[in-house]
Amino acid sequence: MLRITIDSHRKEVTPQVITLLLLTLLAAGRSLRGEEKPPLRLTLREAVQLALKENPQVQIASLNVAQSEQDGAGARAALLPQVGIEVYDRVQRFNLEAFIGHRFPGTAQHAGPFQTFQAGTGFSMPVFDLTLWRRWQASRQGVKATEAQESTVREQIVLLVVSQYLGGLRAAANVRAARSRVELAQALFDQAADLQKHGVGTGLDALRANVQLQNEKQRLIVAATQQKTSLYGLGRLLNLDPHQTVDLADEMSFFETPEFEAAQSLEQSFSTRPEMKALESRDRIARFQKRAASESRLPKVALGGSWGYQGLSAPSAIPSYQYQVTVDVPLFTGGRIQAERVKAALEVKKVEQEREELRNQIALQVKTALAELEAARLEVDVANLGVKLAQQEVEQARDRFQAGVANNIEVISAQDALARANDNQIAALYRYNQSRADLAHALGQIEMLYTK
Repeated sequence: MLRITIDSHRKEVTPQVITLLLLTLLAAGRSLRGEEKPPLRLTLREAVQLALKENPQVQIASLNVAQSEQDGAGARAALLPQVGIEVYDRVQRFNLEAFIGHRFPGTAQHAGPFQTFQAGTGFSMPVFDLTLWRRWQASRQGVKATEAQESTVREQIVLLVVSQYLGGLRAAANVRAARSRVELAQALFDQAADLQKHGVGTGLDALRANVQLQNEKQRLIVAATQQKTSLYGLGRLLNLDPHQTVDLADEMSFFETPEFEAAQSLEQSFSTRPEMKALESRDRIARFQKRAASESRLPKVALGGSWGYQGLSAPSAIPSYQYQVTVDVPLFTGGRIQAERVKAALEVKKVEQEREELRNQIALQVKTALAELEAARLEVDVANLGVKLAQQEVEQARDRFQAGVANNIEVISAQDALARANDNQIAALYRYNQSRADLAHALGQIEMLYTK
């Protein structure tokens, strides 16, 4: 609580005291409200780059790649020698009666205690085991598949950010158009009221103009709300602090129609889409697993042993060693190997069907994006012409109303036509930019297009 005490015995308050009190009040208000962060002004390219760094889904995909790499390192380690050090000093005492099965007369029931000391190294190494080799090959393909999945996530996040940013630009354009129409409606209302004041116009004309003004103000409120919600959604994709606001630095570029200079062949999209690369890696993994299941019938050869000091105690220990070669030949596995082979073969067929489905999906996306991009380009030209004609219609209707040739019904109709023309223009520009982004995504080039 801030308490200010003024001495009533003082006859005057100096300007320095007043300034100090004002500064104190401002500082207290700022501390209560908290420091407000300045708006973060971002271009579309900067927004995409920030999302690729901060978006949680992108970070999770990157962590999945790191985990897959560690799985590959574990599979490779199984092919390499394993060496360890063992040191123990053991004391053992056991029951002879339980060990032999009966007790001999005149002998003790137990033996020991016996002390054993051993210290040394032990090692093991697979000499011939194709299943371990196939697992390592499959783990390498697993890394590639996870990397392709990460690229897929990045492409999807870029598409979402671009779409949300374009939605914000569209909302900003709607706000500007709504403000312009409010200003026009206000001017027309003032004109109708002035004509009524001078006895040229009627009260009905002023009433119509006032109704149109309120309609335009309502549209402005709706457009401003849509702009705020669009920016909130963009901040969520960028993983910004909830108290951080965003400003769009590319608002004027919304009215531009840049060309998309990229090869638009289906074959290129089949090779560049990360989803196709992920399926190719999954197909190789399934084939390696199938070969590993078949080769698990072959003998496995392993080398192992140990070397160290062994004795009844540490001072009496002498060098000792043990080396062995193990050959493991599976004779009967209860159908496990056959089940693994069938499972891997089914996975191969499943991936083939998924690849065919994905090819059809990519082809549909590319063709649809091309058609929508071409149509949107034509719509932009028509919409731009429509706005110019609607503006001319408003001007002529306004002049006719001013001259007393017609009432303001023509003006109101012209205002409605201008509002529709503005909406058509903004919608056409949004569809063009969105179709451009959709085509880049269909070709697997959206990250390259919006980050270069």
